[in-house]
Amino acid sequence: MVDGRVGEPESSDSMRTFGAVVQALREYHGLSREEFGRLVGYSKHTVASVELGRRMPDADFVEASEAALGNTGALRRAAACLVRQPGLASWFRRWAELEKSAITLYTYECRMIPGLLQTEAYARTLFDQQLPPLDDEQIEARWEARADRQQLLRKRANTAFGFILEEHLFRRRSGGRDVTRELIDHVLELAESRNVEVQVMPTVQESHAGLAGPIQLLETPENKWFAYCEGQRGGLLVAEAKEVSILQRRYARMSSEALTLDDSRSLLQRMRGDL
Repeated sequence: MVDGRVGEPESSDSMRTFGAVVQALREYHGLSREEFGRLVGYSKHTVASVELGRRMPDADFVEASEAALGNTGALRRAAACLVRQPGLASWFRRWAELEKSAITLYTYECRMIPGLLQTEAYARTLFDQQLPPLDDEQIEARWEARADRQQLLRKRANTAFGFILEEHLFRRRSGGRDVTRELIDHVLELAESRNVEVQVMPTVQESHAGLAGPIQLLETPENKWFAYCEGQRGGLLVAEAKEVSILQRRYARMSSEALTLDDSRSLLQRMRGDL
């Protein structure tokens, strides 16, 4: 089975409650979604998304709805309590759930430092550079979700974590020298843990089994393996044994092609000294 979906961070209880209040007031006034949409200047599809808690209403929607539904003040007060769920994109949530109980987690990354290893400063640099731009609330929600996920490294001492990282991810110096220096220190510190292995794939490397892109692999407590591959706008969760086996073989080959654990540590230390 291969599953790929694109989505936004999941809605919150407050968004669903606000939407239910809008729907109840709309129906009380005998308006269809299309009729209500014309009154407030939004499509019936937007009205449906708000009522179902899938879309965060903007200030114009709240004010227009308040005027169209009796000016009771209920919607303004409810809107003040709206928050997004600090969560993960829907296409990543299934993988994140599997991570929580995994006994083995392997990651090869060629685009950016993996989320489990990121510092706050590095993560915020990535969030700040995202297109379309994120607002402050979205950035805070994403960092909160990432920091919560990083507890896997601290709390799951019996889980084996392996990372193969391209050398250029550090050479790029995303966020500047200070951010990169802190990032290298953080990765080196995590690599001292008994259950965390970090290998660096050198930039000059004539043989490379991972040129097709990032790979994540995990083993469940039942010894079943899954894989996850992520692209620009979505991800693939791979459960079919044949496909997972192919990605396992690629990861194993890369592990032999990358620097050893000691050589990787030495390279990271030299790169830090160059900053």
